[in-house]
Amino acid sequence: MSFSDRYRPNPAFARLGDDFSDPVEPADFPAAIERFRNDRWAPAIGLGGLDPTDREAHFQRFEPLPDNQVTPRAMRYHGHQFRTYNPELGDGRGFLFAQLHDDRDRLLDLATKGSGQTPWSRGGDGRLTLKGAVREVLAAEMLEALGVYTSKAFCVFETGEQLARNDEPSPTRSAVLTRLGHSHVRFGTFQRHAYEGSSERIGRLIDHAIEHYYPHLEGAPDRPAALLEAVVAASASLAASWMAAGFVHGVLNTDNLNLTGESFDYGPWRFLPHYEPGFTAAYFDQQGLYCFARQPETVFWALQQLANALALVGERPALEAALNTFPTLYREALLDAFLRRFGVASAGEEADEVLVRSFLAFMETSKMGWQAPFHDWFCGEASARRAMAGPRAATYSGEAFEAWHAALAAHEPVRIERLSHPAFERADLVDLVIDTVEAGWASIAESDDWSTFNALIADIREAGKGFDLGRDRVGFRP
Repeated sequence: MSFSDRYRPNPAFARLGDDFSDPVEPADFPAAIERFRNDRWAPAIGLGGLDPTDREAHFQRFEPLPDNQVTPRAMRYHGHQFRTYNPELGDGRGFLFAQLHDDRDRLLDLATKGSGQTPWSRGGDGRLTLKGAVREVLAAEMLEALGVYTSKAFCVFETGEQLARNDEPSPTRSAVLTRLGHSHVRFGTFQRHAYEGSSERIGRLIDHAIEHYYPHLEGAPDRPAALLEAVVAASASLAASWMAAGFVHGVLNTDNLNLTGESFDYGPWRFLPHYEPGFTAAYFDQQGLYCFARQPETVFWALQQLANALALVGERPALEAALNTFPTLYREALLDAFLRRFGVASAGEEADEVLVRSFLAFMETSKMGWQAPFHDWFCGEASARRAMAGPRAATYSGEAFEAWHAALAAHEPVRIERLSHPAFERADLVDLVIDTVEAGWASIAESDDWSTFNALIADIREAGKGFDLGRDRVGFRP
């Protein structure tokens, strides 16, 4: 067993005690077939030297890591699901396995999905389908490549069970996934303790969050409002980055949003095939509550529910003032997210707004694939010759295009040397629309052929290196 000096355990959440989580036993799986491991992120937390036997012990049987949590813990929370409050929630098929610091001193979680039943399973089997694990890996990899602050799929083991599901051909293969994330303390974690009327527990959660995620707030005179303001800013940035990425999360319940503004928990997600504001990811979202265009509104609504929970210990006027920063912060973050995706610098607020508006108008008119213009026109006018010689050149014409082109040309490229990356020599771009996802899964389901999936991961990572959208932002350096 090999742990580097970067391995720095700190099981901080477990120290909060049994009011916040429950000790549980992982399922005893009949098989352990390693299907994915994240060799880019393991070294950052001191686990890069684990051999296959070690990985199976810790991430399939969930034997404790040294000096870490003695036993897995299912986290307690409530939440609004499609805006209906549910007091029966909690980790129903996962648990917090370990916590440790990375090479930037962030406290990160290793948490599971599909690891067995817990007190919060509500009659479910506590399992995850292999297809669900594959989809979570792809979502996390693509979002990371596109500059979204996201959890990472750390490893996947196929577990040898046959599962029955209503939304997949059954029986279907099973898996357990371990996710590396920057906090699994959810808005719904606060909601649970507010629902139970425990101001003491709410206060302890605030102290925990400030100590481990927002230490610069230690001296804040109004800790609840200061924490909310920080979470509002992080969440505004998250919502904006989803919009620029063309990503639809699908299930933005208050238990699927966390304190650090990190995107996580990928179920019925989709990437836009083309610009369609009402595009939904979940087949059961028949009212379009969580459609693409409503994601910022939904995040703001969820923040209001967090504020309501914090009002048990905080002053409402101060909490409302913190909430009211969201519209401005979101607007600023949205412009920044699009500028990053275009690879250009700000030309002033008004010019930046024109750029985004004209781009959306062009996308609505052209029905072009969402990812294509960001690939073809990266760094703006510096890519004009490449774009107009590429396979989509015929689409770059007409009044709407000319308006966007003129707006883009008014912005200077940033780090133009990125265009020399081989990713921009490709005629075909990486685009994780549903047909691509299903094609990758089909080869696994039909013949246990993982080559398409592995090639897709490699292509996504190569594109991510080309865009290099994570530079100077916490959490992206592998």
